[in-house]
Amino acid sequence: MRRTFAIARVQDLASALVAEGVGMDRAIRLGLAANEKLDAAPGELRVSLRFRSGQPGLVDSVELRRADGSGVRLRGDGSRAVDAEPLSSNRTVEIKVVRGEMDANSFYSSAVAAGVRDSLIDDFAAAFAFDFDFQREIKPGDIFEAAFERQVDAEGAVVGSERLVYVSLQTSAKSRALYAFQPPGDARPSWFDGNGVSVVRGLMRTPVEGARITSSFGLRVHPVLGYTRLHKGTDFAVPVGTAVYASGDGVVDFVGPHGGHGNFVRIRHKANLETAYAHLSRFAPGVVVGTAVRQGQPIAFSGNTGLSSGPHLHYEVIVEGVQVDPMSFQTSQGRTLNGQALAAFRRERDRIDGLRAAQNG
Repeated sequence: MRRTFAIARVQDLASALVAEGVGMDRAIRLGLAANEKLDAAPGELRVSLRFRSGQPGLVDSVELRRADGSGVRLRGDGSRAVDAEPLSSNRTVEIKVVRGEMDANSFYSSAVAAGVRDSLIDDFAAAFAFDFDFQREIKPGDIFEAAFERQVDAEGAVVGSERLVYVSLQTSAKSRALYAFQPPGDARPSWFDGNGVSVVRGLMRTPVEGARITSSFGLRVHPVLGYTRLHKGTDFAVPVGTAVYASGDGVVDFVGPHGGHGNFVRIRHKANLETAYAHLSRFAPGVVVGTAVRQGQPIAFSGNTGLSSGPHLHYEVIVEGVQVDPMSFQTSQGRTLNGQALAAFRRERDRIDGLRAAQNG
């Protein structure tokens, strides 16, 4: 008979064995051996017990495995020393590559149809947040590719979560291929092109997800006032309550009602560069004047306050105190890896490309 369960730490093995009907003396011996062989390391362990046939409570072997599949197998009947056999990881890393074409509905439906897990779709879109406007620049027939890395056990079952390591997008106007890489000292991986240049630049293209542009920068007839004047930003049609993100790192220098803008947030990114967000329904908790915000951090929620003809976000980019077209504003190039970080990136890029090529046959 076989029994499997999880324990929060190796020190819990003896009490777990007793709860399974194993004698106290034998449970303690096995627990001490496990502590010694696994160095009392913290972290959850998966335990597999194999009981002797016809002898309830008499364990023939105890197998403990960490998240990566490594661990130890213990044997012993209590009348002699416990034998411990180290177990290497039983997991291998593989990359799955999927390709597809954009359909006429949405990137989400296109990606799911191609075989991208829905949990990875936001990560794919976020990788291109600085290079593509998914509402205006992506058309049916555009080509995308995603490669995600996953661990599989000896039976071929996927273990744990998958992560994107490569994405590419090709439109009629441009193409981009990106690799996930965590430079030394960084808290998490980020996206780089094949030359080791980060995609992260001064400002994101759009501060909301899934938005349709309803009014661009330039002269227009104001929908509420009825006369022609300069529209100093870009309007995104989004439902009330949609999260609005800081388009770049900076410090909040205005929060509150602001005339026709309704509820309004302004962020100073540099001495000569600001962004502004108008017609908001409410502000994110903790966002007050003087708050330091990070790129992509929720700062507010869209609404219909002020001089507004319907729910939307009005977004401005302000350079030297003057509004400019947010969709054509060019931000600085992202950081470029060098030295040992660049060498490590190239090894990771080549590893990913090799695995992609192997799958492609």
